[in-house]
Amino acid sequence: MKFTWLILSLVLFGSARAEVKTDIEYGRAGDVSLKLDASVPDGAGPFAAVILVHGGGWMGGDKATNCAPLFEPLTKAGVAWFSVNYRLAPEHRWPACVEDVETAIRWVKAHAAEFHVDPKRIALLGESAGGQVVEMAAVRATEETRLAALVGFYSPCDNVADSVRRGGPSKSMQALLGVGEKLDVETEAKLYSVSPLNFVNTRLPPCLLVHGTADQSVPYDQSLQWQARLVAQGVACELITVPNAPHGMGNWTKIDTTYQEKTVAWLVKTLAVKP
Repeated sequence: MKFTWLILSLVLFGSARAEVKTDIEYGRAGDVSLKLDASVPDGAGPFAAVILVHGGGWMGGDKATNCAPLFEPLTKAGVAWFSVNYRLAPEHRWPACVEDVETAIRWVKAHAAEFHVDPKRIALLGESAGGQVVEMAAVRATEETRLAALVGFYSPCDNVADSVRRGGPSKSMQALLGVGEKLDVETEAKLYSVSPLNFVNTRLPPCLLVHGTADQSVPYDQSLQWQARLVAQGVACELITVPNAPHGMGNWTKIDTTYQEKTVAWLVKTLAVKP
């Protein structure tokens, strides 16, 4: 696939130097151009990499902002990253978002040599709605889209239970699935189908969860359920708990200055990043 990129900057993060390239087209869905931003450490590599998937209730969010607190820590650790946009609801309903992320995975693997990335050492990371998307991509994975590690920040894994808690599907879930506000049998079946907890299997890669205990949007218990289900299947799954942290990592450093370091340390170990 031919593509062009805009070189945003050469940035120095501690001792690590990385070139950030923005708005690279990784695919097309009809007349929609799918874009990602890429940061690759200076050097020959091959580097471990992380594909980042933003949240925003499946209706908003952006590749440049939602996961931004992780950009610098990953670069400092010598890890390449690719931050992706995907089609949003309500214009594009499920499964558009997960299909786009699967397209991005295939694209990164296909262009691994060009970006000095090791295709066998790629992780998939999502936050909030993006966490649900990456977990669904993991449980749906084929050999083409299977990756070495999975990270979910405050990810909704059981959308049936969450809708019961709310008294019906959230506005975001209504937009994603094209359902009404009532939790009827048909709606529950659709919610079940987009709840990754229901499709956990032994082929999942090692997983890390990061969640705040004061999250009012995606309850902390959702991560506890996902961890328990993976462990029951024999899949390694660790949980970083951020006490008293609300939904969204944007202001977490005011509460916990270590969550970024812990997340990157887990990725470095799991992806065997060379010092």
